[in-house]
Amino acid sequence: MPNCKLTAQSLSEWFASGQGQYVLASEQAYFDHTVSDIFGFNAVQLGLPEHDFLGRSRMPLRFTAGALAGNDVRLCCDELPFSCDSLDLVLLPHVLEFADNPHQILREVERVLRPEGNLIITGFNPFSLWGMHRALGRKQGYPWCGQFIRLPRLKDWLALLGFEIAGGRFAAYAPPLHTTKWLERFAFMEKAGDRWWAVSGGVYFLHAIKRVPGMRLIKPQWNNGLVRNLLPVTPKLNKGVTQKKNGNDE
Repeated sequence: MPNCKLTAQSLSEWFASGQGQYVLASEQAYFDHTVSDIFGFNAVQLGLPEHDFLGRSRMPLRFTAGALAGNDVRLCCDELPFSCDSLDLVLLPHVLEFADNPHQILREVERVLRPEGNLIITGFNPFSLWGMHRALGRKQGYPWCGQFIRLPRLKDWLALLGFEIAGGRFAAYAPPLHTTKWLERFAFMEKAGDRWWAVSGGVYFLHAIKRVPGMRLIKPQWNNGLVRNLLPVTPKLNKGVTQKKNGNDE
């Protein structure tokens, strides 16, 4: 785990700050809108149990899972105790950038998702004002201690696992100011960012679907006449001779 010290001691604690509330509002709105249109039976949110990102989901079984107390299921994200092809939706809210082995987590998610299952990831964008703040700062405290993952790199990882990108967007275009008052003064950058510098948002959302290649048998078009000529001739038995022979044997 990265060395996260000073200021916020956990991501949930940081979400309670002015900066965190600014980001959380965008993330909650995206999750509420996206999960409501995904259908299935079983959905899990890995991490951040204090925030119900599955609240608008219509799936009958919804639960949180993670290593910390407060989750419905306690587990390690890189060793998920679920059966293969058992889940319809998995949320990864800022899990990968604070993990020692994000590749293994994605492999486990791919294993437990059903074919055509959905994966939604949120992450901090290194190519943004937030990423610049981290690069020039001390990288201590949340979220700056995390390893911000470039979006093209993340897409490559997903492609190797057989995922297809279904959607996504950016948010949090304002500078990472500490107070809510100053963040509200830069609220105009949200609409401007979506229009003029869409890839420079402080956070990104990525919606991917697990694709499993299917197999369809192609039957050959047999030439019936040729097949009959190639088959060995089966001798026809003379029924009368057979019966007479059987009678003599008696």
